[in-house]
Amino acid sequence: MTAAAQDKTRVTLGTATPGGGFPVYGQAMTETIHEVDPGLEIEPRNTKGSTENVPLLEKGDLDIALVQGEVAIDSIGKLPILTAMYATPGMFVVRADSPYRTIEDLRGQPIAFGARGSGLVILARYVLDGLGLDQQRDFQAVFLDRAGDGPAMVEDGRVAALWGGGLGWPGFMTVAKAPRGARFIVPDAAGLKRIQAKHPFLKTLTVPAGAYPGIETPLTSVGSWSFVMTRPTLPDDVAYRLARALHRGEAALARRLPQAAETTAKNTVEAAPRPDALHPGVRRYLREIGLTR
Repeated sequence: MTAAAQDKTRVTLGTATPGGGFPVYGQAMTETIHEVDPGLEIEPRNTKGSTENVPLLEKGDLDIALVQGEVAIDSIGKLPILTAMYATPGMFVVRADSPYRTIEDLRGQPIAFGARGSGLVILARYVLDGLGLDQQRDFQAVFLDRAGDGPAMVEDGRVAALWGGGLGWPGFMTVAKAPRGARFIVPDAAGLKRIQAKHPFLKTLTVPAGAYPGIETPLTSVGSWSFVMTRPTLPDDVAYRLARALHRGEAALARRLPQAAETTAKNTVEAAPRPDALHPGVRRYLREIGLTR
């Protein structure tokens, strides 16, 4: 090992199963940090997703990990936040030639809700619960071994719809670009009110027109912010360097992955449920650049 290699600070990063949005984000984040701070060596690792990442962080088996919003909310106070990732509006996608146009139309149908460890599965559970529906009772729920398996199941008719979330999500893009095209389904206005009345932590989020092929007018749904979280014992100086690298690399990260344009220091301050939810090393950096006191 060279002296330069010995001087590097190694940081393990938990993502999720191949084919979903988290591994893509993790790769873009890794490349950006390496570019800005070559002394940090990020090692991405595929995991089962958010629900596995949290206990791995708690045990110290990962240094940092990607955690979907609904799972992150339950971890605030136990696991520090490194940065906000992006907001995740939940939606169903169906083939454009299918008869399904509303969530009610999907009742009783086979639905791919995502990989078992994914936070998107939990988001779906909250959304449906707010509508008085149960993921297992009211649908033929299909849980995937790999997030990337979902689009093919929509295309060949094994499932009526795929649940997912966010802008630039690979599963949605694959279905939308397939020859048959795609239609996206979100709760109606009355449904959104019911969901937020029962689960007020879910935020109103808009998917802009053109975000995916087939979306001609903006869609309104609910969801939450996903975060990069850290193990409780991550040293302050490492968190500080990671926060600095991500801040200085914001433009580069957005070029690598348009969805990651939301990964900014400003959004991190605004999306964190409370200031002390941020890692102390992150708070120190944010104070230095004038975003917090």
